[in-house]
Amino acid sequence: MDVPVLSTPRLVLRPVAAADLADIHGLLSMPEVTRHSNWPDGIDRDECARFIQEWLELPASAKGCAWVIEAAEAGGFVGCIRYNYITRPSNVGGIGYELHPAFWGRGLMTEAVHAVVAAGHDRLDANRVEAWTLPGNPASDRVLQKAGFLLEGTLRQIRWFKGRYHDLRWFGRVATDPRTGAA
Repeated sequence: MDVPVLSTPRLVLRPVAAADLADIHGLLSMPEVTRHSNWPDGIDRDECARFIQEWLELPASAKGCAWVIEAAEAGGFVGCIRYNYITRPSNVGGIGYELHPAFWGRGLMTEAVHAVVAAGHDRLDANRVEAWTLPGNPASDRVLQKAGFLLEGTLRQIRWFKGRYHDLRWFGRVATDPRTGAA
């Protein structure tokens, strides 16, 4: 699978590269970024490099892909977004994303999610795109809802990470759902 470069009015999403380690590690080292996620607290550089290597291997098996999000005008790292999985033959893709706190509250992640969803439906043959949030993360809930995802329910204590069970708020959209906003 070729990972397409995606553009929006304010962003460029390009395939992740091993050279992005410093930026991604810096982002995932911020407690405010990983607080509402299953990322390990205090991720070390080697562990982060292993995750990036896994992202780099996803396209070869057509099981996912990852992008670095950059500012279109000024350039520079803003965050990352990815299809953590694409299952076949059901064509379901699951997305995850992180944005540098300096860029929070500007609608940039919503813009990135729109682009990744459109690419999933139009280029990666994903019929369904899904994502989860942890309860208490209304900003991420709003990102997904603005991108046309519907809250499908809360799965109680479905995942174990950071030393305890967690509820997940599950969101989904399908290719026949109306497109919303920028894409």
